[in-house]
Amino acid sequence: MSTKEIQGKLWSVAPQYWSKFFEPFFLPLYKKTLEQLNLDETCMMLDAGCGSGMFSHMAINTGAQVIGIDAAPGLLEIARERNPQNSFLEEDLETLPFAAESFHVVTGFNSFQYAGNFTGALSEAKRVLKKGGRIVIGIWDKPDMSDATHVLKAISTLLPPPPAGTPGPFALSEDGKIDGICESLGLKLVYRSRVNCPFLYYSKEDGIRSFMGTGPAAAAMNQVTENRVQHVIANALEPYRVTEDMFHLQNSFLLFIAEKK
Repeated sequence: MSTKEIQGKLWSVAPQYWSKFFEPFFLPLYKKTLEQLNLDETCMMLDAGCGSGMFSHMAINTGAQVIGIDAAPGLLEIARERNPQNSFLEEDLETLPFAAESFHVVTGFNSFQYAGNFTGALSEAKRVLKKGGRIVIGIWDKPDMSDATHVLKAISTLLPPPPAGTPGPFALSEDGKIDGICESLGLKLVYRSRVNCPFLYYSKEDGIRSFMGTGPAAAAMNQVTENRVQHVIANALEPYRVTEDMFHLQNSFLLFIAEKK
């Protein structure tokens, strides 16, 4: 089974939890991106790994012409409901079904690191980008920079050890990784920033739902019961309890913008 098929199935298990309880915390990252892009109605944009279509919706509101792709049919269903006038396609990041130099902007938020070959995925993004166009890469910062890492690591204890090279949320986070890949592909990094994205839950149930919407939690449910996964998430959230009904996790993301020479 291909990486696309594996990831597509995992991220389609609880897409409603992802769209409601997890993705909204990326808003600081999305807003920072829009500040840098200055999109308008002349812009053709590809949202590569669009998920449930929140950033796509924000870009569409600028007037930009947006197409979204993702491997997860469950997330795409939500994206289409949010953006009924736009095209959202089930496609692979490594084999984009578009002609060369089709887009002014290609965005990839928490997506390129899940490709079986992320250098190949970025190469494809470059191929469909017009000369002078920009690629946006939004990823988790290094694991020790985010409290959510503790919860994701707890979930991973329910899984067998992954094969070497298996894609995951922090696959591109180490210092210099993105820089090196961009340089090897002839892309010029023109912007980089660290963006804080705090997660705030007003109940433990919402915190559990949030992480149950992730691929790692879906993979864990192939090994143990749903109740077991929920129990592990609940315990991992305890260090971040602020009051009886409030949990706060501080998280850091990296934002890169590269230009096609």
